[in-house]
Amino acid sequence: MRYPEGGGLTAERRAFREKVRLQAGERFVAGEKTAVIAKDLRVSVRSVERWRRAWREGGMAALRSAGPANSPTVTDAQFAVVEEELGKGPAAHGFDDERWTVARVQTVIRRRLRLSLSVTTVWRLLKRHGWSWQAPARRALERDEHAVAVEEGGVAAGKRLAAACGAWIVFEDEAGFSMTPPRARTWGRRGHTPVIRVRGRSRRRTSVAALYCYRPGEKSRLIYRPRSHLLLKGARRSFSWKDYRDLLVRAHIQLAGPIVVVWDNLTTHLAAGLKQYEAEHDWLVTFRLPPYAPDLNPVEAVWSLVRRAMANTAFDTPDDLDRSLRRQLRGIQLRPHLIDGCLTATGLALAPPTPP
Repeated sequence: MRYPEGGGLTAERRAFREKVRLQAGERFVAGEKTAVIAKDLRVSVRSVERWRRAWREGGMAALRSAGPANSPTVTDAQFAVVEEELGKGPAAHGFDDERWTVARVQTVIRRRLRLSLSVTTVWRLLKRHGWSWQAPARRALERDEHAVAVEEGGVAAGKRLAAACGAWIVFEDEAGFSMTPPRARTWGRRGHTPVIRVRGRSRRRTSVAALYCYRPGEKSRLIYRPRSHLLLKGARRSFSWKDYRDLLVRAHIQLAGPIVVVWDNLTTHLAAGLKQYEAEHDWLVTFRLPPYAPDLNPVEAVWSLVRRAMANTAFDTPDDLDRSLRRQLRGIQLRPHLIDGCLTATGLALAPPTPP
């Protein structure tokens, strides 16, 4: 006899139940009635009937324990096949959205390996092979994965040039911050949603351009410049190419060395005046990241740190917003390990070249 999933029994309990079945078998031989056996052994009548059928077909040997039931196992080679199927995405398997759940993985295993596993077993299988429940990252449909795969596009060329001339490699990005703060989870009484009161009519925004600066053997640096938007008709609401030029000049002075700038394909970065200024100064070289690849820019992680720290903060005036921005960016400047962590988040390796 075998119980499903081992019956949840220990070896001692399996031995005890086997003893009860064998006692019932001896009474089958004696010709006793099912109801009498069930009453004396304190088991159900249906159990005795099931044992009697097994005894008729296989004798006393059929009443002995067959040991704990083993659930189907998935070998490493089989799970590699499952991982390949999961890598195709949920849509390739007929699901409506790009979301893997344990139940969907269970379905894939059943279709591909012809194995029926419980939800708990699938969860443990995924955990054992390094899978976890995560929030997915978003990627633009226009993103050129080939350009990203070829050593991260312009980053590779920038690294080689920076290593050759001992220059700083500098990543640049800009972001806008408004009087309406980002939201984050907070404790509140059940049934009563916490409320953050903000300025509903304020259109004041502050833009920040930041430079992540790295050179082997030096502490990583963060240099930034804020810009408050004036609510005047015809006033510029973003950085001009001259603002970027002045920021790069400031970085050159502070870093006291040549810089290799890696930034995105913003139209202002491609301005003729900025290109002419680069051609006239040998301490400045620029490279562009592949289109739609913000995950390769460590400054994006800097913005994430700032927004996380400013979450749920109700700003009273534009000056409060500016002071909070400067305070958070200054805190990151004083913690080089945070700046290095932003680089680690991109997966880029900027290790110094090994000597020949």
